[in-house]
Amino acid sequence: MASPIIFSGPESPVMGVIGLGYVGLPLAMEAVRADVRVLGFDVSEAVVEGLLAGRSHIQDVPSAQVAAAVGKGLFDATTDMSRLADCDVISICVPTPLSKTRDPDVSYIVAAVTSVRDTLRPGQLVVLESTTYPGTTRELMLPMLEETGLKVGEDFFLCFSPERVDPGNETWQTHNTPKVIGGITESCTQAGVALYERFIERMVPVSSTEAAEMTKILENTFRAVNIGLVNETALIADRLGVDVWEVIDAAATKPFGFMKFTPGPGLGGHCIPVDPHYLAWRMKELNYRTRFIELASEVNGEMPYFVLGKVREALNDVSRSVRGSRVLVLGVAYKSDIEDMRESPALDLIRLLREDGATVSYHDSYVASLEHENLDLASVALTPDTLRSCDIAVIVTDHRNVDYGAVLEHAPIVVDTRNVTRRVRSGPAQDHGWIVKAGKSAT
Repeated sequence: MASPIIFSGPESPVMGVIGLGYVGLPLAMEAVRADVRVLGFDVSEAVVEGLLAGRSHIQDVPSAQVAAAVGKGLFDATTDMSRLADCDVISICVPTPLSKTRDPDVSYIVAAVTSVRDTLRPGQLVVLESTTYPGTTRELMLPMLEETGLKVGEDFFLCFSPERVDPGNETWQTHNTPKVIGGITESCTQAGVALYERFIERMVPVSSTEAAEMTKILENTFRAVNIGLVNETALIADRLGVDVWEVIDAAATKPFGFMKFTPGPGLGGHCIPVDPHYLAWRMKELNYRTRFIELASEVNGEMPYFVLGKVREALNDVSRSVRGSRVLVLGVAYKSDIEDMRESPALDLIRLLREDGATVSYHDSYVASLEHENLDLASVALTPDTLRSCDIAVIVTDHRNVDYGAVLEHAPIVVDTRNVTRRVRSGPAQDHGWIVKAGKSAT
């Protein structure tokens, strides 16, 4: 029987990280900070070559940090999966997207586990961090790894520990965000805790891999459902002629029983728009309909259409149609102050505007170019001339480095989906915060 004592002893284990993206690279750098040697694996030669040259491709990880880790001999990177045999610990941080039918695409997990299986040796700890449906670790990974003849909990150790990365968050990062972990057996959980507590401030062990998998799904379903609720509240307030942001701010003064969420143009990022559907898919297999998840997804998915309606309404007020109008989209990342475009509602909005015949350009200092499906655009400079030359500007992502006072001064009309212009104007918003009559008519 292999012992997990190596993970808690004075000797530093070698940690392999499969997938050096938004989850894997920050995890690798935190391990390095605790003098854990890390061998990173990625399918992209360009990513590996860049990291070995000390260049980070992830905004939250400075290049200087990567260069220092490489220089100290604590971080190496490769595309050669056979080197997994050199690792004592293997953390799998690969994408888990949805298919077009909203079924989980676990092909990246399967590919990673296949590589792990081919090199699995006694004493190794394998941890899946990729968000997935409850049951993946036990039902998909475990049988593949036990094809080697090694027994879980005795010869090797298997856990699920969900990533909790929040890109751009300056307060809560990998090292100080409590980390949930659940193993196939008790000894697996102990091995996982012993490894991660080297560089994570607080570990939260749970009773099983399914409990850990479900924890992550609950966290993001909670957000998706509450965002769906506040988005529907925005639609209701708009019908009633009520300023939804005023209502939310007032409700937020209650010191108990209310948590503030704000409406917007739709959901973005890899987690909140995607993760609840893992659970919905899983429950369909058990003949159960996840009604809250489906309803929240429907409401959130309608928000780009609502914003399109506001653009139409604003242009109609000045006797223009969307067709032939020049629309400037401000911000295309899925949230403020990051470069991440995954599932951004800006993509849907740009598509809808173009389908209506608009000429669309965008500005985003974090996203220099936009190539997605049939989109091939480059960010334009945000100058007074750029603002004056558009017929309407639509604020989709509220980056803090944008001068919204200048936007209000120079753009003919502004549709503000984030209520960000309120801090640079006085008085109530026209049309309750969505449409701002800019220039001389700004309020």
